[in-house]
Amino acid sequence: MRFPPRTTRIGALVALMSALLVGGVAMAPADAAAASVGSICYGALPSQAYDTLDLIDSGGPFPYSQDGAVFQNREGVLPSQSTGYYHEYTVITPGSSTRGARRIVTGKKTLEDYYTSDHYVTFKLINFGC
Repeated sequence: MRFPPRTTRIGALVALMSALLVGGVAMAPADAAAASVGSICYGALPSQAYDTLDLIDSGGPFPYSQDGAVFQNREGVLPSQSTGYYHEYTVITPGSSTRGARRIVTGKKTLEDYYTSDHYVTFKLINFGC
């Protein structure tokens, strides 16, 4: 069984969930973009996504020169952030002669990772706790 490369995030998630359950944190209303993002369990990702997450954690080397580039969020699907917050990485698609449509987009402040299999049309926040 593979263990998530970002297991430290689970502790932060547990702390946040505990605070919410006991009423210790007031949450701001989510914007429309955040509400449109789904979630996916780490274990449900394609195997190539694990490879990409491992490369991100180790700092590369990456298979494509575009990997690590700033993701502009032009589609507005992800929560709005300042330019440079998000970065994109290719998830290799077996049999594809191009980069394909699959990507992982990372957010630097809270270390969130999003998976898209349809070239930025939809995103799923990766849940490392399931």
